Amino acid sequence: MWLERNRDWAGYVAILVLCGAAWGLGQPFAKIAVSEGYRHFGIIFWQFAIGAALLGAINLARGGRLPTASHHLAFYTIIALIGTLLPNSASYTAAIHLPSGILSIVLSLIPMLAFPIALAWGMDRFSAARLTGLVLGLCAILLIAAPQSSLPDRAMVWWLPLALIAPLFYAVEGNFVARYGTGGLDALQVLLGASLVGMVFAGPLALMTGQFISPLPPWGLPDLAIVASSITHALAYTAYVWLVTRAGSVFAAQVSYLVTGFGILWAKLILGETYSPWVWAAALLMMAGLVLVQPRKPTEAVAAQ
Repeated sequence: MWLERNRDWAGYVAILVLCGAAWGLGQPFAKIAVSEGYRHFGIIFWQFAIGAALLGAINLARGGRLPTASHHLAFYTIIALIGTLLPNSASYTAAIHLPSGILSIVLSLIPMLAFPIALAWGMDRFSAARLTGLVLGLCAILLIAAPQSSLPDRAMVWWLPLALIAPLFYAVEGNFVARYGTGGLDALQVLLGASLVGMVFAGPLALMTGQFISPLPPWGLPDLAIVASSITHALAYTAYVWLVTRAGSVFAAQVSYLVTGFGILWAKLILGETYSPWVWAAALLMMAGLVLVQPRKPTEAVAAQ
Protein backbone atom coordinates (compact mmCIF):
# COMPACT_ATOMS: atom_id res chain seq x y z
CA MET A 1 0.00 0.00 0.00
CA TRP A 2 2.83 2.39 0.91
CA LEU A 3 4.67 1.59 -2.32
CA GLU A 4 1.51 2.02 -4.39
CA ARG A 5 0.70 5.37 -2.76
CA ASN A 6 4.22 6.70 -3.31
CA ARG A 7 4.14 5.50 -6.92
CA ASP A 8 0.90 7.43 -7.38
CA TRP A 9 2.37 10.61 -5.92
CA ALA A 10 5.50 10.26 -8.07
CA GLY A 11 3.18 10.16 -11.07
CA TYR A 12 1.27 13.23 -9.84
CA VAL A 13 4.52 15.16 -9.40
CA ALA A 14 5.62 14.17 -12.91
CA ILE A 15 2.32 15.40 -14.39
CA LEU A 16 2.57 18.63 -12.38
CA VAL A 17 6.05 19.25 -13.79
CA LEU A 18 4.88 18.50 -17.33
CA CYS A 19 1.96 20.94 -16.93
CA GLY A 20 4.32 23.65 -15.70
CA ALA A 21 6.77 23.00 -18.53
CA ALA A 22 3.99 23.06 -21.15
CA TRP A 23 2.37 26.24 -19.86
CA GLY A 24 5.79 27.84 -19.45
CA LEU A 25 6.24 27.52 -23.22
CA GLY A 26 3.29 29.84 -23.78
CA GLN A 27 5.20 33.12 -23.52
CA PRO A 28 8.19 32.14 -25.74
CA PHE A 29 5.70 30.78 -28.30
CA ALA A 30 3.77 34.07 -28.10
CA LYS A 31 6.97 36.00 -28.72
CA ILE A 32 7.72 33.87 -31.80
CA ALA A 33 4.11 34.10 -33.03
CA VAL A 34 4.22 37.93 -33.20
CA SER A 35 7.81 38.14 -34.44
CA GLU A 36 6.96 38.44 -38.16
CA GLY A 37 3.81 40.55 -38.15
CA TYR A 38 1.00 38.30 -36.92
CA ARG A 39 -1.27 40.10 -34.46
CA HIS A 40 -3.59 39.15 -31.64
CA PHE A 41 -7.00 38.57 -33.23
CA GLY A 42 -5.60 36.35 -35.96
CA ILE A 43 -3.53 34.34 -33.49
CA ILE A 44 -6.42 34.01 -31.03
CA PHE A 45 -8.80 32.76 -33.73
CA TRP A 46 -6.48 29.86 -34.55
CA GLN A 47 -5.82 29.27 -30.86
CA PHE A 48 -9.57 28.81 -30.41
CA ALA A 49 -9.91 26.71 -33.60
CA ILE A 50 -7.02 24.33 -32.88
CA GLY A 51 -8.07 23.98 -29.25
CA ALA A 52 -11.65 23.24 -30.28
CA ALA A 53 -10.53 20.58 -32.75
CA LEU A 54 -8.30 18.84 -30.22
CA LEU A 55 -10.69 19.06 -27.28
CA GLY A 56 -13.61 18.10 -29.51
CA ALA A 57 -11.79 14.92 -30.50
CA ILE A 58 -11.06 14.11 -26.85
CA ASN A 59 -14.66 14.80 -25.87
CA LEU A 60 -15.94 12.61 -28.71
CA ALA A 61 -13.58 9.79 -27.80
CA ARG A 62 -14.83 9.71 -24.24
CA GLY A 63 -18.44 9.67 -25.46
CA GLY A 64 -19.14 13.10 -24.05
CA ARG A 65 -21.55 15.74 -25.24
CA LEU A 66 -21.58 19.52 -25.25
CA PRO A 67 -24.64 21.13 -23.64
CA THR A 68 -25.99 24.09 -25.59
CA ALA A 69 -28.78 25.47 -23.41
CA SER A 70 -28.97 29.27 -23.27
CA HIS A 71 -27.30 29.50 -19.85
CA HIS A 72 -24.49 27.23 -21.06
CA LEU A 73 -23.93 29.40 -24.13
CA ALA A 74 -23.85 32.49 -21.91
CA PHE A 75 -21.25 30.82 -19.70
CA TYR A 76 -19.11 29.80 -22.70
CA THR A 77 -19.26 33.38 -23.93
CA ILE A 78 -18.11 34.87 -20.63
CA ILE A 79 -15.24 32.41 -20.32
CA ALA A 80 -14.19 32.97 -23.93
CA LEU A 81 -14.08 36.74 -23.36
CA ILE A 82 -12.46 37.02 -19.92
CA GLY A 83 -10.41 33.83 -20.16
CA THR A 84 -8.91 34.16 -23.65
CA LEU A 85 -10.00 36.90 -26.04
CA LEU A 86 -9.43 39.95 -23.82
CA PRO A 87 -6.37 38.81 -21.81
CA ASN A 88 -4.64 37.22 -24.80
CA SER A 89 -5.19 40.33 -26.91
CA ALA A 90 -3.22 42.24 -24.29
CA SER A 91 -0.60 39.51 -23.91
CA TYR A 92 0.15 39.15 -27.63
CA THR A 93 0.40 42.92 -28.01
CA ALA A 94 2.72 43.16 -24.99
CA ALA A 95 4.79 40.27 -26.39
CA ILE A 96 5.75 42.48 -29.33
CA HIS A 97 7.50 44.90 -27.00
CA LEU A 98 8.52 42.98 -23.83
CA PRO A 99 10.92 40.06 -23.25
CA SER A 100 9.23 36.68 -22.85
CA GLY A 101 10.70 36.10 -19.39
CA ILE A 102 9.22 39.37 -18.14
CA LEU A 103 5.78 38.25 -19.34
CA SER A 104 6.20 34.97 -17.44
CA ILE A 105 7.03 36.84 -14.23
CA VAL A 106 4.07 39.20 -14.68
CA LEU A 107 1.66 36.28 -15.17
CA SER A 108 2.63 35.05 -11.70
CA LEU A 109 0.46 37.86 -10.34
CA ILE A 110 -2.70 35.85 -11.09
CA PRO A 111 -3.18 34.31 -7.60
CA MET A 112 -2.11 37.57 -5.96
CA LEU A 113 -4.65 39.64 -7.88
CA ALA A 114 -7.28 36.98 -7.27
CA PHE A 115 -7.07 37.63 -3.51
CA PRO A 116 -8.34 41.26 -3.41
CA ILE A 117 -11.01 40.39 -5.99
CA ALA A 118 -12.21 37.53 -3.78
CA LEU A 119 -12.28 39.92 -0.80
CA ALA A 120 -14.31 42.48 -2.76
CA TRP A 121 -16.81 39.79 -3.78
CA GLY A 122 -17.10 38.50 -0.21
CA MET A 123 -15.64 35.11 -1.14
CA ASP A 124 -12.57 35.19 1.10
CA ARG A 125 -11.49 36.52 4.47
CA PHE A 126 -8.66 38.91 5.14
CA SER A 127 -5.26 37.31 5.63
CA ALA A 128 -2.18 39.29 6.55
CA ALA A 129 0.08 36.65 5.00
CA ARG A 130 -1.74 36.73 1.67
CA LEU A 131 -1.82 40.53 1.69
CA THR A 132 1.95 40.44 2.21
CA GLY A 133 2.19 38.12 -0.77
CA LEU A 134 0.27 40.62 -2.89
CA VAL A 135 2.59 43.43 -1.77
CA LEU A 136 5.64 41.34 -2.66
CA GLY A 137 4.20 40.73 -6.11
CA LEU A 138 3.65 44.44 -6.66
CA CYS A 139 7.19 45.15 -5.42
CA ALA A 140 8.45 42.67 -8.00
CA ILE A 141 6.73 44.68 -10.74
CA LEU A 142 8.33 47.85 -9.39
CA LEU A 143 11.76 46.18 -9.52
CA ILE A 144 11.17 45.52 -13.21
CA ALA A 145 9.80 48.98 -13.96
CA ALA A 146 11.78 51.40 -11.79
CA PRO A 147 15.55 50.75 -12.14
CA GLN A 148 17.14 52.18 -15.27
CA SER A 149 19.01 48.93 -15.98
CA SER A 150 16.17 46.46 -15.42
CA LEU A 151 14.95 46.29 -19.03
CA PRO A 152 16.96 46.15 -22.28
CA ASP A 153 15.21 49.34 -23.44
CA ARG A 154 13.64 51.88 -21.08
CA ALA A 155 10.81 52.42 -23.58
CA MET A 156 9.61 48.90 -22.71
CA VAL A 157 8.43 50.06 -19.30
CA TRP A 158 5.40 51.76 -20.88
CA TRP A 159 4.17 48.34 -22.04
CA LEU A 160 4.18 46.79 -18.55
CA PRO A 161 0.65 48.06 -17.70
CA LEU A 162 -0.64 46.32 -20.83
CA ALA A 163 1.02 43.08 -19.73
CA LEU A 164 -0.78 43.38 -16.37
CA ILE A 165 -4.18 43.17 -18.09
CA ALA A 166 -3.84 39.43 -18.72
CA PRO A 167 -3.27 38.30 -15.10
CA LEU A 168 -6.05 40.65 -13.98
CA PHE A 169 -8.56 39.01 -16.34
CA TYR A 170 -7.38 35.51 -15.39
CA ALA A 171 -7.86 36.42 -11.72
CA VAL A 172 -11.39 37.65 -12.47
CA GLU A 173 -12.10 34.44 -14.39
CA GLY A 174 -10.98 32.25 -11.49
CA ASN A 175 -13.17 34.11 -9.03
CA PHE A 176 -16.11 34.11 -11.42
CA VAL A 177 -15.98 30.32 -11.77
CA ALA A 178 -15.47 29.89 -8.01
CA ARG A 179 -18.51 32.05 -7.27
CA TYR A 180 -20.97 30.91 -9.92
CA GLY A 181 -19.72 27.42 -10.73
CA THR A 182 -19.82 25.84 -14.19
CA GLY A 183 -23.50 24.94 -14.43
CA GLY A 184 -22.83 21.23 -14.24
CA LEU A 185 -20.20 21.32 -17.01
CA ASP A 186 -16.84 19.65 -16.56
CA ALA A 187 -13.64 21.55 -17.36
CA LEU A 188 -13.17 19.99 -20.79
CA GLN A 189 -16.71 20.95 -21.82
CA VAL A 190 -16.15 24.50 -20.57
CA LEU A 191 -12.93 24.91 -22.53
CA LEU A 192 -14.42 23.28 -25.66
CA GLY A 193 -17.57 25.41 -25.54
CA ALA A 194 -15.58 28.58 -24.90
CA SER A 195 -13.28 27.75 -27.83
CA LEU A 196 -16.20 27.26 -30.22
CA VAL A 197 -17.94 30.45 -29.11
CA GLY A 198 -14.61 32.30 -29.12
CA MET A 199 -14.13 31.45 -32.79
CA VAL A 200 -17.38 33.28 -33.55
CA PHE A 201 -15.99 36.44 -31.95
CA ALA A 202 -12.34 36.22 -33.01
CA GLY A 203 -12.95 35.29 -36.66
CA PRO A 204 -14.86 38.44 -37.67
CA LEU A 205 -12.54 40.63 -35.57
CA ALA A 206 -9.51 39.15 -37.35
CA LEU A 207 -11.10 39.75 -40.75
CA MET A 208 -12.27 43.30 -39.97
CA THR A 209 -8.85 44.36 -38.65
CA GLY A 210 -6.89 42.68 -41.42
CA GLN A 211 -5.28 40.29 -38.93
CA PHE A 212 -6.65 37.01 -40.29
CA ILE A 213 -3.92 34.41 -40.79
CA SER A 214 -4.26 32.20 -43.85
CA PRO A 215 -3.93 28.48 -43.06
CA LEU A 216 -2.37 27.85 -46.49
CA PRO A 217 1.38 27.24 -46.88
CA PRO A 218 4.11 28.31 -46.80
CA TRP A 219 4.35 28.01 -43.03
CA GLY A 220 7.05 29.63 -40.94
CA LEU A 221 8.10 29.58 -37.31
CA PRO A 222 5.22 31.88 -36.21
CA ASP A 223 2.69 29.43 -37.69
CA LEU A 224 4.34 26.50 -35.93
CA ALA A 225 4.43 28.47 -32.67
CA ILE A 226 0.68 29.12 -32.88
CA VAL A 227 -0.09 25.44 -33.46
CA ALA A 228 2.31 24.26 -30.77
CA SER A 229 1.07 26.74 -28.16
CA SER A 230 -2.57 25.84 -28.86
CA ILE A 231 -1.92 22.10 -28.52
CA THR A 232 0.27 22.37 -25.42
CA HIS A 233 -2.26 24.64 -23.71
CA ALA A 234 -5.21 22.33 -24.42
CA LEU A 235 -3.34 19.22 -23.27
CA ALA A 236 -1.83 20.90 -20.20
CA TYR A 237 -5.22 22.27 -19.17
CA THR A 238 -6.85 18.85 -19.51
CA ALA A 239 -4.03 17.19 -17.55
CA TYR A 240 -4.21 19.89 -14.88
CA VAL A 241 -7.94 19.39 -14.35
CA TRP A 242 -7.39 15.63 -14.09
CA LEU A 243 -4.66 16.28 -11.53
CA VAL A 244 -7.00 18.46 -9.44
CA THR A 245 -9.53 15.61 -9.27
CA ARG A 246 -6.87 13.05 -8.28
CA ALA A 247 -4.36 14.90 -6.09
CA GLY A 248 -6.38 17.91 -4.92
CA SER A 249 -6.47 21.58 -5.79
CA VAL A 250 -3.86 22.62 -3.22
CA PHE A 251 -1.29 20.24 -4.67
CA ALA A 252 -2.15 21.24 -8.23
CA ALA A 253 -1.88 24.96 -7.37
CA GLN A 254 1.88 24.52 -7.01
CA VAL A 255 2.05 24.60 -10.81
CA SER A 256 2.25 28.42 -10.48
CA TYR A 257 5.90 28.19 -9.43
CA LEU A 258 6.73 25.83 -12.27
CA VAL A 259 5.07 27.96 -14.94
CA THR A 260 7.15 30.98 -13.92
CA GLY A 261 10.38 29.02 -13.61
CA PHE A 262 9.94 27.17 -16.89
CA GLY A 263 8.80 30.36 -18.63
CA ILE A 264 12.10 32.04 -17.75
CA LEU A 265 14.09 28.89 -18.60
CA TRP A 266 12.43 28.41 -22.02
CA ALA A 267 12.90 32.10 -22.83
CA LYS A 268 16.60 31.75 -22.10
CA LEU A 269 17.02 28.49 -24.04
CA ILE A 270 14.74 29.20 -27.01
CA LEU A 271 15.05 32.97 -27.39
CA GLY A 272 18.47 33.53 -25.81
CA GLU A 273 17.11 36.15 -23.40
CA THR A 274 19.29 37.51 -20.62
CA TYR A 275 18.15 39.48 -17.60
CA SER A 276 19.57 42.09 -15.27
CA PRO A 277 20.00 41.40 -11.51
CA TRP A 278 16.87 43.52 -10.95
CA VAL A 279 14.78 41.08 -12.96
CA TRP A 280 16.18 38.06 -11.09
CA ALA A 281 15.39 39.84 -7.81
CA ALA A 282 11.87 40.48 -9.08
CA ALA A 283 11.48 36.77 -9.92
CA LEU A 284 12.55 35.81 -6.38
CA LEU A 285 10.13 38.33 -4.85
CA MET A 286 7.33 36.96 -7.04
CA MET A 287 8.10 33.40 -5.92
CA ALA A 288 8.02 34.51 -2.27
CA GLY A 289 4.69 36.21 -2.92
CA LEU A 290 3.32 33.02 -4.46
CA VAL A 291 4.27 31.07 -1.34
CA LEU A 292 2.23 33.45 0.81
CA VAL A 293 -0.88 33.63 -1.38
CA GLN A 294 -1.24 29.89 -1.99
CA PRO A 295 -4.34 28.41 -0.31
CA ARG A 296 -3.83 26.74 3.04
CA LYS A 297 -6.78 24.35 3.02
CA PRO A 298 -5.98 20.71 3.70
CA THR A 299 -5.27 18.75 0.57
CA GLU A 300 -8.21 16.70 -0.59
CA ALA A 301 -7.90 12.96 -0.24
CA VAL A 302 -6.46 11.24 -3.25
CA ALA A 303 -9.11 9.32 -5.12
CA ALA A 304 -8.96 5.58 -5.71
CA GLN A 305 -6.05 4.85 -3.40
